[in-house]
Amino acid sequence: MITNDIYGALQLLIVGMLTVFAVLLIVINLGKLLIWAVNKWAPEETVAKKAAPAQKAIASIDATTKAIIDATISQITGGKGRTSKITKL
Repeated sequence: MITNDIYGALQLLIVGMLTVFAVLLIVINLGKLLIWAVNKWAPEETVAKKAAPAQKAIASIDATTKAIIDATISQITGGKGRTSKITKL
């Protein structure tokens, strides 16, 4: 009686593990197929280049804002820090 239960449990374990393994192989292969199809047929995105964003940022900073930034840096660093470049993020 006990040996039948053990054999039944082992059989169920093996069948279950093989089923999970087969389903995972199917999912992996379908994923690879989908990636291949998208890379082959989908158009590639083109990224538009920005025209000199640093120049626009420097031009948009007025003297008052620059003075405030300089004073803040001087206060934080104890007068040791200097502003070399200001860019808008």
